[in-house]
Amino acid sequence: MLKLKNFLVLMGAAMLFLGVSGTVLAADGAALYKAKTCWSCHGKDAKSPLMPMYPTLAGQNADYALNQMKDIKSGKRNNGQTAAMKGVMGLVSDAEMSAIADWLGSL
Repeated sequence: MLKLKNFLVLMGAAMLFLGVSGTVLAADGAALYKAKTCWSCHGKDAKSPLMPMYPTLAGQNADYALNQMKDIKSGKRNNGQTAAMKGVMGLVSDAEMSAIADWLGSL
């Protein structure tokens, strides 16, 4: 019985560690913004886009930014401006989108 309790405690600790690690990784929006190459079009500071037609993302409402990313990924938002974004968004999970949007909103 003691071995089973020890096993359950260890499994619970491992699951907690994995859950917290995933949350910590997903919560770093600034690092994700760089890793997912958002900066290459929208600027390293999210304030200086490569092309005038690309939006400045710094300070954008987080919910709005998240919805735009989700709509581009799903194809709901589909116009000439979204073609490049569609490929990138295919590599970004919902949790990562949320972390990026939150970070952008905090700028």
